[in-house]
Amino acid sequence: MMVTKYWMFILWPSFLMAGVMEMSVFAIVDPQDLHIFNQPLDLPRQGIYTLSFFIFWIICAASSCLSLFLYVDPKD
Repeated sequence: MMVTKYWMFILWPSFLMAGVMEMSVFAIVDPQDLHIFNQPLDLPRQGIYTLSFFIFWIICAASSCLSLFLYVDPKD
């Protein structure tokens, strides 16, 4: 039960923040203007949105996981 709670503490806030990051980044950047190693990305807009969302989600989940790892229970 506690492991499920930890996953919820990690994945839900990171999911919400990935959505905020997605909206913030692509309000400024056009996905068709993105290049990797001076080559344009050969993906449709929706593919770039999806791929970047999962990248943002992984980054935010790593941050949440680190926060949970560094948490010290005051009862201990």
